Amino acid sequence: MEHLLDQFLNYLVVEKGLSLNTLDSYSRDLIKYLDFLATKGIKDINKTSDLTVISFISIVKKEGLSNRSIARNLTAIKMFYKFLTENNHIKSNPTLNIETPKRESKLPQVLSIEEVDLLIQKPDRNTPLGLRNAAFLELLYATGLRVSEIISLSLNDINLESGYLIAYGKGSKERVIPIGEVAQNLIKKYLKKARPTLLRDKQSHYLFTTRSGKPMTRQGFWKLIKKYALASGIKKNITPHTLRHSFASHLLERGADLRSVQTMLGHVDISTTQIYTHVTTERLKKVHNQYHPRP
Repeated sequence: MEHLLDQFLNYLVVEKGLSLNTLDSYSRDLIKYLDFLATKGIKDINKTSDLTVISFISIVKKEGLSNRSIARNLTAIKMFYKFLTENNHIKSNPTLNIETPKRESKLPQVLSIEEVDLLIQKPDRNTPLGLRNAAFLELLYATGLRVSEIISLSLNDINLESGYLIAYGKGSKERVIPIGEVAQNLIKKYLKKARPTLLRDKQSHYLFTTRSGKPMTRQGFWKLIKKYALASGIKKNITPHTLRHSFASHLLERGADLRSVQTMLGHVDISTTQIYTHVTTERLKKVHNQYHPRP
């Protein structure tokens, strides 16, 4: 069955254009499913049924997997079986009548405008790395990019004179995002004073680089934002997406329309963007309860 999995993953890359992160997730989920089949002595995918899939889902649920993770597991398995059916590897799709569990409605953690400012001011701008990190954080908040998108930005993707950049999101979809003057000026300063010092005699087409000329990594950024959050005294649970969430929430709070925010975030479905309206509503409720004489 491993060769069928390889064919499927290749299909996701070539035909679907899925991101490497999504591909890695689906690959892990399906390897776990195939390992489960092996423990049951099933060596032929045609020998599986809806009960096989349900049994697997029941086991991962007992292991404590969240509804979100279970939904992702089931999505991967359903896509795998659909691919196998359409390519005549199996006669029928056993997952057709299996419903995907509803995902938990969890509001994203956002920072206040004051907390964002505290965070971005923390890097020491007198050092090349500090100036790079400050520019990185400022651009992240200015554009709402995913971390995977910003670390892959090249010098050709950003136009500081016109004030915009081109991002390549999920499925390599291209979108144009404006950049504010604060971010523009800090990026210019980084390009002039810090980037050449970091690279020395090395060459790199990436906008943000390490001393070796390689792009920054998600893990590296995670460590940086955790360090600056701690130094800023911010108690909230900050993740790599926190500045993206804050970008969207702050725009909507200040009157931006939902469609524009959807376009800048690169969301295919506007319902994904609508969660930030709930974040704004929750914040208003907290302010009302805190300051109204009759909460």
